[in-house]
Amino acid sequence: MLAQIVSLLLGTAAGLLTIAFLARALLQMARAPFRNPVGQFVTALTNWAVLPLRRVIPGLFGIDLASVVAAWLAQLVYFTVMAGLTGWLAPDTLPVIIWTSLLAVLRMTVYLLMGVVIIAALLSWINPHSPFAPLFDALARPLLAPVRRLLPTLGGIDLSPLIVILLLQVALIVLAGLQPTLLTGH
Repeated sequence: MLAQIVSLLLGTAAGLLTIAFLARALLQMARAPFRNPVGQFVTALTNWAVLPLRRVIPGLFGIDLASVVAAWLAQLVYFTVMAGLTGWLAPDTLPVIIWTSLLAVLRMTVYLLMGVVIIAALLSWINPHSPFAPLFDALARPLLAPVRRLLPTLGGIDLSPLIVILLLQVALIVLAGLQPTLLTGH
C-alpha cells in the first residue's frame, strides 16, 4: 500500500515536472513568446533545474538540451525510486531503468504534442481570437504544416490535426513495443 501511495505521488510530481521541462524545450524550439501565462508558469516551474544545467549543457540546433536532460532526470529519479521500493534495484537493472526513463520522456513528448495539436485545433474552431490561440498555433504549426501541404482542406475543414494525432498514436504504439517488461510488470 505504501509503495502505491509513493508511486502515485512521486509519479504525478515526476510527470508534471517532465511535461513542464518538455514544454519549455518545445516553447524554445518554436520560438514562442514566453510572455504569456503558459510560458511564465513553465519558466517559474523549471528555472530551478534548467538554469544550473545550462551552465554545463549547451543547446544544440535550437533544442534546449538542458530542459530535455532535466525531463529525463525527473523520470530517471522516479523509476530508480520505484525500482528500489519494489526490490528491483540492482546494478544489472540500471540499463533497464535508464532505457525506461528515456522511453517515458519520449512518450510524454508525444502526449505533449498531441495536447498541443488538440488545443490548437479547438481554439481555432471555438475561439480563434483567444490570447492563447497564437501560442498554440505557433507550437502546432511545425507538426501540421507538412500534412497541410499534402492534404488540402475538404469543404473548408482542415483534417491535418486528425492525421497528426493518428501519426502520434502510431508513435505511441512503437514506443510501447520498445518498453522493457522488467519495471512494468507485463
